[in-house]
Amino acid sequence: MTDPATATTAAPTPTRTTVALADLPSLVGTTFGPSSWRTITQEQVDRFADLTGDHNPIHLDPAYAASTPFGGTIVHGYLTLALVVPLMAEVVEVTGVGTGVNYGLDRLRFPAPVRVGSRIRVTSTLSAVTEVAGGYQAVFENTFEAEGLAKPAAVAVMIVRYYA
Repeated sequence: MTDPATATTAAPTPTRTTVALADLPSLVGTTFGPSSWRTITQEQVDRFADLTGDHNPIHLDPAYAASTPFGGTIVHGYLTLALVVPLMAEVVEVTGVGTGVNYGLDRLRFPAPVRVGSRIRVTSTLSAVTEVAGGYQAVFENTFEAEGLAKPAAVAVMIVRYYA
């Protein structure tokens, strides 16, 4: 007999919405996700620190980090943000695109720290679509949830340009 306290269940597979580029404006107001959960490991944080040169001990030194208000090492905010592309790809796919590029951010906040070893996921709401030469500019309001936290780990209003 399986002990319910120790049983694990497979996480549901995120539902991916596929939309043709020409139909993107009709989806303004649509929320996509959530994505699957992604665990962020200390090894990933260490590699990100080496790649970026951000060696703040709050990210890398468990003994130091244990004495902070966070109680342990935390994930770089920009590492969390960098995961927006693969996590969004799980929940929304725009077809008929020749090239898609990140155009920028209008707003970015990190309301709650993500402890190393935590799981995060993203939910994206398409808040605006405007025509640009050769395609569309889409604004996605992305909310990163960290498992067990009441506040979002990150909120990012991201602008993406899709060219036919």
